Amino acid sequence: MTNSATPLLQLLDCTVVADGRPILSVDTLTLDPGENVVILGPNGAGKSTLIRLLTRDVRPLAHEDGSPAVLLLGKQRWAIAEARRVMGVVSDSLQEQYDVAVTARDTVVSGFFGSIGLYRHMTVTPGMYEKADELLELLGITHLADRTMDTMSTGEARRALIARALVSDPAVLVLDEPTDGLDPAAQYHVLRAVSAIARAGHTVVLVTHHVSDIVPEVSRVVTLKDGRILHDGPKAKMLTDAPISELFGFPAHLEQRDGWYRLW
Repeated sequence: MTNSATPLLQLLDCTVVADGRPILSVDTLTLDPGENVVILGPNGAGKSTLIRLLTRDVRPLAHEDGSPAVLLLGKQRWAIAEARRVMGVVSDSLQEQYDVAVTARDTVVSGFFGSIGLYRHMTVTPGMYEKADELLELLGITHLADRTMDTMSTGEARRALIARALVSDPAVLVLDEPTDGLDPAAQYHVLRAVSAIARAGHTVVLVTHHVSDIVPEVSRVVTLKDGRILHDGPKAKMLTDAPISELFGFPAHLEQRDGWYRLW
């Protein structure tokens, strides 16, 4: 069980370098259990690097004194299985891998194994399928259970992958650009599903450049620009014209309706 006093994730003087230059440099960032957060920033801000840092696809520069740059539940080192229990990550790269002839139900079950599809050597229990069906219902795609991923729309497949990320009951669900490539109807269904997930008690971290992706349950906004954190604060303070104009570099105007925001 997660100790509520222990942060889920901490970045401490964390720098990622590519081609000899820093592409992400974070003095400090802490994500606590139970808070719903958005990491908001324009293209090229370092958001994808942040996701890859969380999944350990990239590593930060080592500190000369040996102190940690990344802590997961207070630990500097962790096993993949442990990371999966803490973070369920859905990204564009995962969706590209999953353009295959695997049913939505088997896609969700594959989350127990961290695999793309299911294989003969895997032992799948009735309880795993029961859990998958519960999540398909939560995401509103029970009718797609027997459809294969390569026959679904982008939005349908994305909801299946969100369900896959939730099978291990991770402490936090991390969604990378959840509405990219989706038409308005698909955006609507994906974001309402994310909102339902947050209301069901799952902690959500949204990483996006779309203000309209921010579901009402988000309480904290971290803005990222040029590989650095620009601002970090409560949603009511952050989602106003001045900080958003500074973030995106144009005179922006925000409108709010029923907890959802729109940028002009």
